[in-house]
Amino acid sequence: MLQERLGDVTLKGKPLTVLGVALVPGDMAAEVILNDKGFDGRKPLLASTAGKIRLINVVPSLGTGICDAQTRRFNQEAANFGEKVVVVTVSVDLPFAQREWCAAKGVDRVLMFSDHYDMAFGDAYGTHIKELRFEQRAVIIVDAQDVVRYVEYVPDIGQHPDYEAALAAVKELL
Repeated sequence: MLQERLGDVTLKGKPLTVLGVALVPGDMAAEVILNDKGFDGRKPLLASTAGKIRLINVVPSLGTGICDAQTRRFNQEAANFGEKVVVVTVSVDLPFAQREWCAAKGVDRVLMFSDHYDMAFGDAYGTHIKELRFEQRAVIIVDAQDVVRYVEYVPDIGQHPDYEAALAAVKELL
């Protein structure tokens, strides 16, 4: 049974329930199987990015303004990281919608994974919003040894994450 965290996220002031344990720096990242936007089948998140620092950008849906801006911002920043870092976006959008969104927005430096199938990521990383079956907006940085080094769970769906803190955390690992 998953832990339920009532009020860890709000939508327009209304408290919602988040499923899963909230990660903290030092936790081991969990391997989860997700769909990628290329319809290449289901892929393991950590194994498919092994040996890299991962900036995991978690958004409810790419079709919203903040999710769009957040993902485009991290796509731009990805160019500055070099080969040691990979930016991964996780949302519940269907893979074909992720692919179309990337093409329309020119997003080409971010790996896109869909958690729509079974919410495996949301349950393992503590971002599954029970009432909406969306992800809680979050930024999670996992090092090359699969250790969580930075976590920000954004407390309201309508807020941006702290981009500068996340980018600083990546730079500290380089």
